[in-house]
Formats: sequence, C-alpha cells, structure tokens
Amino acid sequence: MFINTLTDFSRQAFASLRTLLVFTVILGIAYPVTVWGIGQLFGDRADGQPVTAQGHVVGSALLGQNFEGSRWFHSRPSAAEYDTLKSAPSNLGPSSPELLKQIKARRSEIANVESTLAGHVPADAVTASGSGLDPHISIDYAELQAPRVAATNGLDIRRVEKLITKNTDGRVLGFLGEPGVNVVKLNVDIAAATQ
Repeated sequence: MFINTLTDFSRQAFASLRTLLVFTVILGIAYPVTVWGIGQLFGDRADGQPVTAQGHVVGSALLGQNFEGSRWFHSRPSAAEYDTLKSAPSNLGPSSPELLKQIKARRSEIANVESTLAGHVPADAVTASGSGLDPHISIDYAELQAPRVAATNGLDIRRVEKLITKNTDGRVLGFLGEPGVNVVKLNVDIAAATQ
C-alpha cells in the first residue's frame, strides 16, 4: 500500500514537473518572443512611437506632456501630473465638490488665457483623462488655442490651423471615439515653424 502511494506520488510529481516545464517554455519564452517579433513588424509603433525634433527624441506620440507658456498648445489636465509611473485618474466622481471646484477654476483660467467666455471652454480642457497621460485634445480645444499660439509665435493663423489639421488623428478603427489633435506632435511642428 505504501509503495503504491509512493509510486502514485512520484508519477503525479513527474507529471506536474513536465507541465511546469512545458508551460515555462511556452509562456515564458515562446510567447514573449512571438509578441516581440510581431511588434517589430510594425516599425516605430513597437518602440512607443517616439517623436523627434532636430534628430533628438523629445517625447512619445502616445504620452501627453505638460506644456507651459503661451507659445505652446496646452494638453489636457493630468491627475498624475504626466508621470508615467503614477498613471491614474483622480477617482473624483461627477458629484464630487472637489472635482467641481477644480473644473470651475480651470474653466475660468482657460477662459482668461484664451480671451473667451467660460462657456466656450471645451470639456477636455478642464477634465483629466482616465490615464492622466492622454496626448490628444479635441479639435475644439486646439482651435480655441490657435489664435494665442499664432500671435505669440508670430505665425499666420492659417498656418497654425493647417498644423492642427496635420496632427489630427481620426477615430479609432474609423468609428470609435472622436478625432483628436496630438499635442506633442503639434508643438514639435510649431517649434519647427518658428525656426
């Protein structure tokens, strides 16, 4: 009886060890190498879509940055302060008095900076994205900022509007979400236009 139990245990232990080794090879080696290989087929997308200016990487087309000053298009607010290690929403709900206070303050500040009425400030200008790292703003928010950016940089407004159109990404898969303007790429183009 004891020998049968020991034999059963040995057989089960050996089967478990074989299963562990097979899954280690499949999931720990073959799968990651396959995913990496497929990613390499898509060129710059596999490397985080780096944005370059004058031969230097200045950011990623996938991650928002904080742009300060009147010469730049401003990104959406970030609850994570654009820190990729703290990527998270604020977790404040629509009935939160703190969130409502933040939105009111942001709306007033943006209306003042952009010389418009508070009611004309788009929602994405005053609310953070879920990740806090969204590189896109709405076309409405970009157009609201265009006169300020054009005047500060000494550019013709039509040229700035063309740069907005150039950096506008369409809907995902042609029907999901709204078109958005990539602020990182747009600001790189603004910098190039002023040189």
